[in-house]
Amino acid sequence: MTETRWNYNRTLYASYLGYVCQAIVNNLAPLLFLTLQRTYGISLGQITLLVTFNFGVQLLVDLASTLFVDRLGYRRCAVIAHVCCALGLAGLAVLPELLPHPYVGLLAAVCLYAVGGGLIEVLISPIVEACPTEKKDAAMSLLHSFYCWGCVLVIALSTAFLALLGSDSWRMLPLLWALVPAANAMLFSRVPVNSLTPEGGGMSVRELLRSSGFWLLALLMVCAGASELSMSQWASAFAEKGLGISKTLGDLAGPCFFAVLMGLARVLYAAFSDRISLLGFMRGSCVLCVASYLLAVFAPHPALALLGCGLCGLSVGILWPGVFSIAAGRMPAGGTALFALLALGGDLGCSSGPTLVGFVSERAGGVLQAGLLAAILFPLVLLAGSFWLRRILPERH
Repeated sequence: MTETRWNYNRTLYASYLGYVCQAIVNNLAPLLFLTLQRTYGISLGQITLLVTFNFGVQLLVDLASTLFVDRLGYRRCAVIAHVCCALGLAGLAVLPELLPHPYVGLLAAVCLYAVGGGLIEVLISPIVEACPTEKKDAAMSLLHSFYCWGCVLVIALSTAFLALLGSDSWRMLPLLWALVPAANAMLFSRVPVNSLTPEGGGMSVRELLRSSGFWLLALLMVCAGASELSMSQWASAFAEKGLGISKTLGDLAGPCFFAVLMGLARVLYAAFSDRISLLGFMRGSCVLCVASYLLAVFAPHPALALLGCGLCGLSVGILWPGVFSIAAGRMPAGGTALFALLALGGDLGCSSGPTLVGFVSERAGGVLQAGLLAAILFPLVLLAGSFWLRRILPERH
């Protein structure tokens, strides 16, 4: 029994590191947005397209994974996912120099690591859900907190690296970060991995698509992803360009502060989940999310605007893992298809939220505050949708 527990602990460690890898692929490029713009002479719209392309590819992978994940198995797909992440990160440094047009090289690298990121999002949550552990909602929240700690690690170490060696050395960063998913690919090749449901026992995609409860959960996931990424993807550029703060200070006080508070929210819920209503906690978080966006946009002083960025991280912390936990509890037969389609919804939000911010900002003459104000739509819709859960998808006892 002790040996079995230790083996599954290693599975959990690999899963935690998997979310660190996803944090790397989702957050490294945004730290380099303005550097890439200066280096290759690309527009704000093209920078926005990198975000859209990243999560658009992840969305397609989420959808396609329903066709092959159960057939290939969780372990093999997890290894493939991490190899793609490693190749894509390395390509971010190499491909723009090899291909005739640097922007095509950037898109190719983003495509590679987006395939890995999409598979990680589909696989890791059901792998942890299938582990023999108690308090599944707490375990899910703790798992997703490692995405936040990965964000902090990426932001802090990358910022320190660029501050010490200069922005001209930026190409070394993705090469170094590529070592993390490469190592985790080897770890996932060795740890025990269970299936979420017996073969053929989960709901089919057709069955899920016929369920009104699934569509409500999917809407909540779209809004959760958009509420989080609308701020986190633009926090660095917002601090540097919108507030006139230096890149080093802006990265630490903007996206890094955001990630720390997001992780803190997930750890606190994991610690006190038996005393806190998940749905009530999510509703309060939506209200705080709206307030934090308003503070970031309308604050008269940069320090208050950065406080709004950080509070946004605290507010969105529970939204994504919370929807996963609700789905697992209220649709237990959903299986891999449920997690894959919800990940698709989340990635649709991760793509549409930052894209909306970018395009609204560009139409407003490059004023990022205008785009962030438009993003308030997402937590408001999530809040409204949460009140329909009991009617459409009653809690199981």
